[in-house]
Amino acid sequence: MGSEIYFNKEHDLVRKAVRDFVNKEINPNVEQWEEEGFTPLHDIFRKMGELGFLGIRYDEKYGGEGLDYWYETIVMEECARIHCWGIPMAIAVQSNMATPALEQFGSDYIKDTYLKPALKGEMVSAIAVTEPDAGSDVAALKSTAVRDGDHYILNGSKTYITNGLQADFLTLLARTSDDPGYHSFSLFVVPTDIKGFSVSKKLDKLGMRSSDTAEIYFDNMKIPAENLIGVEGEGFIQQMQQFQHERFAVLPMAYIGVQETIKETIEYLRGRIVFGKPLIKKQVLRHRLAHWLAEAETIQQLAYHIIRMKMAGQDATREISMGKLLGGNLLNEVTSGCLQMFGGMGFMNEMRISRRFRDARLISIGGGASEVMSEIITKTYGF
Repeated sequence: MGSEIYFNKEHDLVRKAVRDFVNKEINPNVEQWEEEGFTPLHDIFRKMGELGFLGIRYDEKYGGEGLDYWYETIVMEECARIHCWGIPMAIAVQSNMATPALEQFGSDYIKDTYLKPALKGEMVSAIAVTEPDAGSDVAALKSTAVRDGDHYILNGSKTYITNGLQADFLTLLARTSDDPGYHSFSLFVVPTDIKGFSVSKKLDKLGMRSSDTAEIYFDNMKIPAENLIGVEGEGFIQQMQQFQHERFAVLPMAYIGVQETIKETIEYLRGRIVFGKPLIKKQVLRHRLAHWLAEAETIQQLAYHIIRMKMAGQDATREISMGKLLGGNLLNEVTSGCLQMFGGMGFMNEMRISRRFRDARLISIGGGASEVMSEIITKTYGF
């Protein structure tokens, strides 16, 4: 791909800085963090915050760098080169899932107290929407926040919360009215050091093992009313807008993930001699890899088209949904197919391909399953 069409020397400097950070501070520790099922996010985020990587497109007065979506995508692309996808997911939660609503709808108090420390890496954040009985069906949420003077009383539980064990605050969606419809929900910043908050358990996942995921519980938590994000009753709409930042963050993980997986597979096939010849000489394998690379290129170009749409202030919901649908499905197909090419070695946990295979499975599930993306696409076409 002629990347010079999209990126200039300033972009390249940022890309090099992020890649150097990944190779120095993260990749050497991935094996240990995967084994422990835990990444020290406060340490990693503080270093990333000092370098400006967490808030690269956010306003400078709130600790960001004030740059555009191209720079943000560079950060996401380079984080996708981390040797596991649990850590890029944790980073994406901080930059693209828990903080966009604070920046877009939050008061100055919220921006100063929570957004700024999050972008500096001084606070770890999490997005708390999913519940045991409400995933993609956000309107089925049961957690409640009831106004009581200058506080809201929060009760309920959330599950599958990435960064949940380490989060200093949650961007949380709760029901604030029993009325039917979408204006019965509100978004809040929920500090985790308030009495009534507890982590019910750390969840044991198939993949993304370096990323801690928790089930959390709220028992009569008194949340200051000033922690309401925006206007009461508008949380559902705000969350739907936030989903577009979240789902776009999956695209670089998909197309870079495919490219990195294939690169590692080619290297293995070149050295694997079967019946006197390297496996890479098998035309059927080469053509399969070529087909996957072509598909990854189309998803990458769709991502760059989405960036242009976002820069122009256009609604990219349809295109982002398409990208997540295609990207998640392709990443699953490629990691499975490449594992097959590794043969018996691919079945060994010591091989990176086995981790890629496990980690990839979440991409077409989390943040809106492929089936939900298909439904969104059909609605944008009116059928």
